[in-house]
Amino acid sequence: MVTTRMSGRSRRYFKKIQRANTRYDLQELSSSIQTDLDKRNLSYDEALNLGNIIQNRADQLPGDTIVYSISDRDAYRRTLELYLRDSLLTKTEQLLLWEERRRLGITDEEHERLLVQLVAQWRRQGKKVTIDNFRKPGGESLA
Repeated sequence: MVTTRMSGRSRRYFKKIQRANTRYDLQELSSSIQTDLDKRNLSYDEALNLGNIIQNRADQLPGDTIVYSISDRDAYRRTLELYLRDSLLTKTEQLLLWEERRRLGITDEEHERLLVQLVAQWRRQGKKVTIDNFRKPGGESLA
């Protein structure tokens, strides 16, 4: 995560994020940040920093809904959705996702949580998702 100097507007958003009690509140803040970015009232780096803070705050709140915001995690989510589009997550795609996680600083726990949320969302829509498992030479599954 890139640390930038916060403008007054960013500091106000930061305080609102810390006070948010629901994921819905965070989603509303995320939409406001996007609007301010579109109006050029915030820089992209400020919006990205605030989005990463929103994602961290969402982890602290109950629920399993996805909060969409400009963030490293959202960039990773879009990549994950792209790979899941064909309803199959191959071993090769998993290796590519691992590299993307490393580049964006996404932890394995964040990846697992996001994958579970996306698969649950897709299954509620009636879609099947298959995820290839890695196996040790003895035949044990690593996944």
